Amino acid sequence: MAKGKSLLLGFLAGGIISGAIALLNAPKSGKETRADLKKQATELKDSFEHVKENGKELSEQIINTSKEAAKLIKELSIDVKDSLESWQETIKPHQENIKSYLKQIEERLNELENQTKTIESK
Repeated sequence: MAKGKSLLLGFLAGGIISGAIALLNAPKSGKETRADLKKQATELKDSFEHVKENGKELSEQIINTSKEAAKLIKELSIDVKDSLESWQETIKPHQENIKSYLKQIEERLNELENQTKTIESK
């Protein structure tokens, strides 16, 4: 226990001596140092308030932008859906024509194939 007591006394004495040396070597008086610290604390507080206000504004802007983006995406998806339905209606008659032409081509190819077989067999 004696070791712990002497160690504690050593730390206490060292703290007192280093504090006295710091006060004697300080470039400014205590009053000036306290005034500077108070000024810096006020500036830091003002900076934090400014950052806090900017953060709130940014948060509100992000929320508003997100809402607008969601609305625009919904409108865009409705427009795309309507356009696709309109396009499908527009091409529907042409699909029937294409199917008809393909059927005619297939029939003519079958006829040509049969004619070719007939010619080869002679």
